[in-house]
Amino acid sequence: MKAYDVLMETLREFDEHEPAVWESRMQATCECLSAGGALDDLERRQAEDRLGESVYAGFPVRTRSALAVAHSLMDRRVFTEDELRRKMEGVRARLTEQ
Repeated sequence: MKAYDVLMETLREFDEHEPAVWESRMQATCECLSAGGALDDLERRQAEDRLGESVYAGFPVRTRSALAVAHSLMDRRVFTEDELRRKMEGVRARLTEQ
């Protein structure tokens, strides 16, 4: 067995996850925010790690990017918590109509 085969075999099990549409869109949004200079990828990942250990510890790992981005953008006053709440209510309404 080559070195690290056990790691590669283990990682392949997790690699089979087909990203949900929202996950792909979230990744694209993060890349656009970084390219536009609004939110650096490294800074976002560090916030994700920091907040994931405390504030977001009870949330699934795949949702932490969305939470970290929203948190960071609210801290930067890009939008307010009330604006985000209204937007999320609109999203929920559209999803329940289907």
